[in-house]
Amino acid sequence: MKLKPLNDRIVVQQSAAEEKTKSGILLPDAAKEKPTKGKVVAVGPGRVDDHGKRTEVAVKKGDEVYYGKYSGTEVEIDGQKFVILRESDVLGVLE
Repeated sequence: MKLKPLNDRIVVQQSAAEEKTKSGILLPDAAKEKPTKGKVVAVGPGRVDDHGKRTEVAVKKGDEVYYGKYSGTEVEIDGQKFVILRESDVLGVLE
């Protein structure tokens, strides 16, 4: 992948949408929910604050994160789906 995020943005590879419910019912494509979890594959250098200093991004490459359902911009590169998010769009990191 040759996508380098700028400033406080991160690139997240989306997890696959759920194929069936917990009770075992298979979901058609139209009923599948948009994924809100993924793996960080690239991190920008951080944003520049009011004093001209660069602040580091809190997440790092390889972290599993949750983000808002309608956050970021979806892109597709080489058949894989990614989301470009601001650091502030990340709701939490899975440990």
